[in-house]
Amino acid sequence: MEASYESESESESEAGPGTQRPGTGTVSAAVREHLRKLCLREFPCGAGSWNKSRFLPQTWRTWRELVPREEDVVSPGEETVEALLGLVRSRHSPWALLNNSNAEDSFLRELAIRNPLTITDTFFYSYFRSLRVVDKKVTLVDKDLLKFLRLEELVLSANRIKEVDATNLPPTLKVLELYGNEISSMECLCARPPAGLQHLGLGHNKLLGPLESLYVTANHWPNLVSLDLGFNDLTDLQSMVTSLRTLRHLRLLVLQGNPLALVPYYRGLTIDSLAQLCVLDDITVSPNEKHLFRGLSLNGDLLAQEAQFVVTIGNIRGVLDTSVLDPEPGPEGPFITYNYYVTYDFVKDEEGEMNESAGVLAEIVKPSPSLELLVEESPEEVVEDVIEDIVEEVTEEVEGSLESEVEESGESELSVISGPSTILQTPRASAEELAKLRLRIDPRLCPSPGTVLFSTAHKPWAEVIPCSYEMQHSLRDLVPLKAFLLAGTTVTIVEEKILSWPVVLPAVDSPLSAKKGKGEKDKKGKEKDRTGKGEKEPAKEWKVPKKKKEPPKELRQDPPILQVLGRGLVILEPLLAGEPLVSTVCNFGVVRTLTSDRLTLARDSKKIKKVAKKEKPKAVIPIYEGDYHPEPLTVEVQIQLNQCRSAEEALRMFAV
Repeated sequence: MEASYESESESESEAGPGTQRPGTGTVSAAVREHLRKLCLREFPCGAGSWNKSRFLPQTWRTWRELVPREEDVVSPGEETVEALLGLVRSRHSPWALLNNSNAEDSFLRELAIRNPLTITDTFFYSYFRSLRVVDKKVTLVDKDLLKFLRLEELVLSANRIKEVDATNLPPTLKVLELYGNEISSMECLCARPPAGLQHLGLGHNKLLGPLESLYVTANHWPNLVSLDLGFNDLTDLQSMVTSLRTLRHLRLLVLQGNPLALVPYYRGLTIDSLAQLCVLDDITVSPNEKHLFRGLSLNGDLLAQEAQFVVTIGNIRGVLDTSVLDPEPGPEGPFITYNYYVTYDFVKDEEGEMNESAGVLAEIVKPSPSLELLVEESPEEVVEDVIEDIVEEVTEEVEGSLESEVEESGESELSVISGPSTILQTPRASAEELAKLRLRIDPRLCPSPGTVLFSTAHKPWAEVIPCSYEMQHSLRDLVPLKAFLLAGTTVTIVEEKILSWPVVLPAVDSPLSAKKGKGEKDKKGKEKDRTGKGEKEPAKEWKVPKKKKEPPKELRQDPPILQVLGRGLVILEPLLAGEPLVSTVCNFGVVRTLTSDRLTLARDSKKIKKVAKKEKPKAVIPIYEGDYHPEPLTVEVQIQLNQCRSAEEALRMFAV
């Protein structure tokens, strides 16, 4: 039999916030409080005026008349048993049980109606075989529990218990659950534990230290069949399996959620060490697993205790092409380049060495308060402010006049944005202003305390930017690693803008050279009049390609200006719970706009036509507002926990 209890919030709503009755905080007080809320001695339960003809005091009736019976005719003001039972069974009745009540609560209510004289303290202490005191702010397991003579199951989960005096536990216990408490050591349970205990649940506590393996031996738990130590801070796998080997009756074991379960050979070493084990971490141990890891326990002391993760970052999609908003660079610059990359933080290993062979470590330092920060303005606002005056003109160009403009123009390098060049002209900064430029870092790029920021290679803009990044992390300090996995990693897409300036400004053509060029042109025109009749021979169509405006070879660069395009958290807790892989696509929403995509389309279509001048240019498909569905800014992220699949693989990779 069992009695379960309502949630903490319901208890506070009835008792009043901030109130605490005398004796609360103990298991027995929680039991008494629950029985009080069942109202077993109040209407419609118990004995009173509503059933006085059936249950009168003993001095008024003979002992034979004390046996409960249903009267054919009840006196006025009384209720029949069926009517009283209907009041507690109906969900619409004000005397109905709470929604979270179980079958045991219903049984006690009906028993208090049928035979209220049996509801005594002696009955309760001999009746209950299971007690569930869950989420009741219990801090002490008191000695009143010893009064429950037949108690076999005690569930004290989600409370505030730091220590348990084993001498207060009934010797008849077979199941003890203490999930979600604040127990830091099992030593308190080993003073005089119940000898017949078969299941012990201590998951989600604060068990820490290599000495905890001393308290899971057959000397303390000779009949233990099931043990749950999941989601604690146990780190020494070899010592733990050595102690668990003494539990001859152990068949079910849960260790997942502990740092020791992160090592790649955890499951294989545990299975091979505990030959009688049937279920490990809620997964049945198969005969094939036992065969693959046979003999691994003989070399367990030679295995390095470290966890390995592989981080893979794939493609970036939906990036706003910011370069179309910049004006054409003049001879004095600036020449602007954009690069894009992804950063993520990972826990720093204090014991092991940092492996940077497969990735790039981002050299980004936390800015001081004096450093300039980025302007908190969204990309959409920037785009609209810059191109507000040229949207209509660019739209017309894309839809109809782009092809004719390319054919009429003899230039080999066309501007990205058509129209008057003065629209996007910005005042040139003086030398003093340029000298004051400092590195601008978005504070969101800074890693969390205790972590290191890693970065992919910097790539130019494209519709799909392939990062092709893979990095392996090997860590031996497992306790901080668990905390990091619970917190997750932050993935950020960064835009890097670099302004370059020529070291030596190019020489400006003088007016004399321009006149000289004009005279040579007239001379060539006269040479074409060879007939003497004033007629010119048909000149061949020679197109002298104009030299492309290339930036000078020697450039100086300003410190990069960094902007966060998207930032989000990747949940890594499944890796701690036993999942070998976390694969996700981080979606940061749409950052592109209709106007910017039109500009990008205009630029790309011009480049295509320049490459294929002799071929018939392809028709440009304009972008209409009704059909515009931009792709959101996304990046593919995958984090895998390495796991050995055989004893041979474990020895080959981790043998010291």
